[in-house]
Parts: sequence; structure tokens; C-alpha cells
Amino acid sequence: MDRKLLELANLKEEARLGGGEKRIEKQHQKGKYTARERILKILDEGSFEEFDMLRKHRCTDFDMEKNRPLTDGVITGYGTINGRLVFIFSQDFTIFGGSLSKTYAEKIVKIMDMAAKAGAPIIGLNDSGGARIQEGVDSLAGYADVFLKNVLYSGVIPQISLILGPCAGGAVYSPAITDFVMMVENSSYMFLTGPGVVKQVTHEDVSTEQLGGASIHSTKSGVSHFAYKSEDEAFEGLKKLLSYLPQNNASSPIVMECTDPVDRIDESLNSIIPSDHSKAYDMKEVIKLIVDNNDFFEIQSSFAPNILVGFARLNGNSVGIVANQPKVMAGVLDNNASVKAARFVRFCDAFNIPLVVFEDVPGFMPGTNQEYNGIIRNGAKLLFAFAEATVPKVTVVTRKAYGGAYCVMNSKHIRGDVNYAWPSAEIAVMGAEGAVQVLYRKEIKDSDNQEEKVTELKDKYNELFANPYNAAEKGYIDDVIEPANTRVKLIKAFAMLSSKRDSNPPKKHSNIPL
Repeated sequence: MDRKLLELANLKEEARLGGGEKRIEKQHQKGKYTARERILKILDEGSFEEFDMLRKHRCTDFDMEKNRPLTDGVITGYGTINGRLVFIFSQDFTIFGGSLSKTYAEKIVKIMDMAAKAGAPIIGLNDSGGARIQEGVDSLAGYADVFLKNVLYSGVIPQISLILGPCAGGAVYSPAITDFVMMVENSSYMFLTGPGVVKQVTHEDVSTEQLGGASIHSTKSGVSHFAYKSEDEAFEGLKKLLSYLPQNNASSPIVMECTDPVDRIDESLNSIIPSDHSKAYDMKEVIKLIVDNNDFFEIQSSFAPNILVGFARLNGNSVGIVANQPKVMAGVLDNNASVKAARFVRFCDAFNIPLVVFEDVPGFMPGTNQEYNGIIRNGAKLLFAFAEATVPKVTVVTRKAYGGAYCVMNSKHIRGDVNYAWPSAEIAVMGAEGAVQVLYRKEIKDSDNQEEKVTELKDKYNELFANPYNAAEKGYIDDVIEPANTRVKLIKAFAMLSSKRDSNPPKKHSNIPL
């Protein structure tokens, strides 16, 4: 027995060494942790339980049978983060450059299946050279097997991807399907075709970082939800993100102890809206003054910053926040903002996270660029997402709520549960500037002093329509509230909605305008 135990110990020690000391050192020289080090830094100490440590690939082409390292280049298992069960896989760049084989894919699929059965989040740590070329179509089949599980378990368990090195070609599609993507600046990248192919086909001379680095995907493409300066920062971000999420679609997020008074009144909110309604203010400040401990965990902060999405807590309960940002492009809805917010709304709805909407929107962005790129279709995605969502939904109109954008931003008409407005709210088809040109065109034309007449008519229009009271008269606004009381009102509304029941008609699935 001692001999057998020694054999087992030796095998496991061999597996833990991955591709060997030299390759581990090379990984460290790049400023990167190894696959195992990453897992141990993420999970609670002593909680990791590994599966398939002794698996090997089955390929015999290109003399591959002579090189069959244990684990085959991916570490899989389960553990806990702050006491909560999670499943995890970590690609090991020290073995075959982390390239994916059929065996490797089987290990990932197994752990994904187990995560779904156990009803726990799945975390993928990506650091791979792509498909293992020696395995040919088997490696492609392995990728597709993983993609299928990503799709089947979407909306069932939270799926989070950390890109901690290369992720190229077909490998990018698994992270793209997952709920959240985190990247590390200057060490991770994602693209379908590399700089060499790009130069050959389109004659563009572009670096790896310029083509698919963390900065590009967090500002231009929107593929990455978070960009961090180091792996350690990414791991902390992962832990904070998970703290807002439930284990699965059949459970609710954990309620944290609230150390911020539920009845806290913040008088500064009464003066946060500028008296000149053409001036901007920072909606992030509004959010922070209302939520627990001023803590707003923003998502995709550098992509489509004219709309804010993220998580916070109200009386210890996790909420998803969608808010127009008047500080950027006046908070207008454009293509990117619409898609960003729609996806976030659908995630929250899938995982039982109530939604708070802070609205100050002058409308949809005009222009050929927006129209040609599908603002009708993309704006409809946000409308669709809010209308489809059955979680508790509360809207606060802080200032502008114009035209179709008013309808889209969780209005009463698309099943907003509770709709509040501040006295500064302006709920109308359009702003005074455009409205008077339509309504009073002849009067303006016939006036001796057109500029003075326009000002007079704008004041008249604002008095009639630039307020929340017309909508309140019709029941479209449930209450006009003092801004300072917003926190109290929201907490009470969500307490009332805690047992809300709503559903959509039976169907195979909806057909969102993709």
C-alpha cells in the first residue's frame, strides 16, 4: 500500500508542476500567475477540490503519443468564494501553450455540467494559444461542445470569464456567450484573426494590443465588461461581482447586513439638478447618494458612458441600476448605449435581481450614422428587455423623459411597477426648443421679433409640459417625490414588491430584435 500511495503522490506532484519549472518561470516573467496559482488566489483557502487531475490526451498524430502530460493543460474543479460554492476551470499556458484538445474540452464540459446540476456559478480563466492543431477537427469539436454548454446554461447559472492571456480565434466565442468578461491590461487580448492575418487581408498594420487588448474591448467593442491593471485586481473585482449575484436562476441574491440607515434623508439631492435644465450633472453622484454606503459597482464604465449600468444595494438587497448619464452626450440613447443596457436588464431579469432606473433622457441620438447602424433595431432591444422583464422594476424620472425614450426607459406602459418623478421632471413628446417650432411655426413666422416670440412660446410650453404633473394626473407617474426622500421611497417600494408575481405568455422563447 505504501508503494501505491507513493505512486499516487508522485503523479499528483507531477500534475501540479504543469509544464515544468522553466515554463512556470517564463509565465512569471510575463507578470502572469500560473493556472493553479490563479485558482488558489481566487478561492477560499483550502477549499479547492480538483477533478480530472490525471487525465491525458488521446492524440497519436504527429508523435503526440510521446508527450502526454497530466491535466492536459486545463485545471478543473470546485471550491468556495466567501463561503459560496463555485466551479472553476483554469487554462494552463505552460502545457502546450494552453491549447485546447478534445480531452481538455471534455474536462471543461464536465465541470460546466456539474455547475449546472449543483446550481452554482462557473468561472473560466482563459489563457490559451487556441485550438491544438495536432488534433484537427477534434479540437474544433471540443470548442463547439463548450459553446453548446455556454448556451444551454445561459440564464441558468452565472457564467464569468477572465481573460488572463491570449484568447484568439474560435476560443473567443465561449467568453463572448458568458455573462461577464474581465480582462487585464497589457497581458490579455481577444480577437478572431490576429495582426498577421489582418495585415495580409486588409493591409492594416496593427499591434496585438491595438487589435484586441483590454482597452479596446472595454472602450470600443464592448466585449469586455471590466479592464483591470493586474490579475490581483481582476480577482478582487470577480469576488465583488459575485457578491451581488445569486447562485442560480432559482435563487435570490444574498441579503447583506445594512449598516446605512434605511430612513436616511439626503438634502443635497434637492439641489443636485441645475436650475438651468440645459446644464449637465453627474448621475453617478445621484446614485451614490441613494444606495447603501454610496457603493455603486459600475459595469462597462468606459463603453457607451452615456448610460450607466451596475449593481448596488438598498437595505442590503442587491439591485441592478440602469441610468442615463446627462454628463455624457446629455444622456441620449444611441446604438451602443441601447445594447449595453438591454443586455444588463436581461441578465438581471434572468437572475432575479430587481431593477432601478434613473431617467434623464432627451431622446434617441439623431443622424445618419445612428440610423444606418440600426438605432431602430437597437433601441427596440432596450424596449424589449424592459417590457419582457418580470422582476420588480422601479423608475425615478429626475429630469428629462422625452419622446420614445420615455416609453423605453421602463415607463408604466411597459410594466414599470412603480414610477416616481422628481419635481424637476420634464415628461413630454419633445423639449421646448423643438416643440415650439412645430406647434407655433406660423405665429413665429408672423412675429415682428421672432427671437422674443420663440422665448415667450418656450416659456409657455415649459409651463404646460415641462413638469411631471400631466403624467401624474393620468396615473403614469405614481408619485412626485422630494428628491431627498428617494432612498426611503425606493426601499419601501422594493419591500412592497418582494412578493411580486408576473409572467410572460407561454412560448419556446422570445425573438428579441437582434
